[in-house]
Amino acid sequence: MSSEDPPVHNSKYAWSLIGRAAPPKRSAPDRILDFQEIYSDFDEAAVREQAIRCIQCPDPLCTKGCPLSNRIPEWLALAAEGQFLEAAAVSRSTSNMPEICSRVCPQERLCEGACILNARGEPVAIGSVERFLNDYAFDHDAVEDPMPAPNGFKVAVVGSGPGGIACADELSRDGTEVTIFESNRLAGGLLMNGIPAFKLDKRIVQRRIDRLCKRGVVLKLGVRVGWDLSLAALLSQFDAVFLGVGALKPKPLDLPGDKSAGIADALPFLIQKNVEPPPPDLAPIDVRGKRVVVLGGGDTAMDCLRTALRAGAREAVCLYRRDLANMPGSRKEFLNAIEEGARFEFLTNPVEIAAGAGGSVESVRCERMELGEPDASGRKKPRPVPGSDFSVPADVIIVAYGFESVPFPPGSDLSRVRTDKWGALVTDKNQMTNVPGVFAGGDSVRGPSLVVHAVRDARFAAKGILRYLRAKWPDATGSGPAQAKSL
Repeated sequence: MSSEDPPVHNSKYAWSLIGRAAPPKRSAPDRILDFQEIYSDFDEAAVREQAIRCIQCPDPLCTKGCPLSNRIPEWLALAAEGQFLEAAAVSRSTSNMPEICSRVCPQERLCEGACILNARGEPVAIGSVERFLNDYAFDHDAVEDPMPAPNGFKVAVVGSGPGGIACADELSRDGTEVTIFESNRLAGGLLMNGIPAFKLDKRIVQRRIDRLCKRGVVLKLGVRVGWDLSLAALLSQFDAVFLGVGALKPKPLDLPGDKSAGIADALPFLIQKNVEPPPPDLAPIDVRGKRVVVLGGGDTAMDCLRTALRAGAREAVCLYRRDLANMPGSRKEFLNAIEEGARFEFLTNPVEIAAGAGGSVESVRCERMELGEPDASGRKKPRPVPGSDFSVPADVIIVAYGFESVPFPPGSDLSRVRTDKWGALVTDKNQMTNVPGVFAGGDSVRGPSLVVHAVRDARFAAKGILRYLRAKWPDATGSGPAQAKSL
């Protein structure tokens, strides 16, 4: 790794002279002993070398591949010149949490997957450069946190996950008075509760929340909208409402024997191992010295495997009914799981849970699968191989089949908000629901998806909210439309 100045950043051939590099990563035997982040940042010379590999396409595919349309070539060019603070400012101009997205986004499926260099070699290390730039800006206290003049509007944000944080950030930057309502006692949603700390240090999330509060955003924890507080009550106190409630209802196992002791859903398991102290209402899920089987093939399954190993599991095995090429989970996280000792059984479909005399899990009976024609999602549909039954020993089974929308409580006036047949909230092009002034975004609208999609929805929703409010109260100057409504 050269410490000399890299060649001029607009060299068309730098990508062929400088190989793609990965940021420093802790060894697997070392990192499975704790929950600390496994990656560290590039040094300054390395980040300049990696940024210089960008050929500055006239029609950048990386920007098109990014849900936020991040101005990637611009900040890569600045980074290549060593203008790190300027590059970080460009990065922040299109993202409300680039220091978080750079850690949790599956870049290989987004910006890096779209990089034109894939046709000739390896893509630019966009995610790692983005992480360096924004960490550098925070380390140098160069992240601006403006205090704009009040615009006279009050907005309630329901949920403090990535969508809620991003919407509150956008609105408060415009001078809107924002209150976030969070049902848990810890703000941050899945960023805090679901994504393990070895992927995302919780101090980074807390820093982002603290900056919102410093700007005047009010955070109310332990308030369940729909249970403790009605939608009508919110609309009487606020000019608009953003619903960023996520989709946290686990998909059921629905197999013979699924009531056996030793079966847990993914999210309670991750929360219990991820939050200190663990929530008292969660039953302990002990995996130390046990054989853990994880069902599913997404990023949540990867998180469960790697968490189980850190929690002392004897072994951690993933059962997935398709092959690796059709597995939805991040390839980077898959490789990290393999390095840390996880094992994968592909083309394997669980059909029954076998329990012992005491009612506890003993094994998972499975059948081998083969791939047929593509289904509606484009992935090849698995079908059973006759006579291929076999069993996988298990002491603990963790179900990571994904999530669905949480239904509104019976009798709640949230039922006014229209949903589709899957229970997802229906919105228009401005992210507004059928209830005037009520907007929504993220997993509660699109179903379980990526953090960056929730951020994109929230940014669109914030712009839609401001357009809606300014059209309704064109003369608002700080006197407070919400106050006027309540008089």
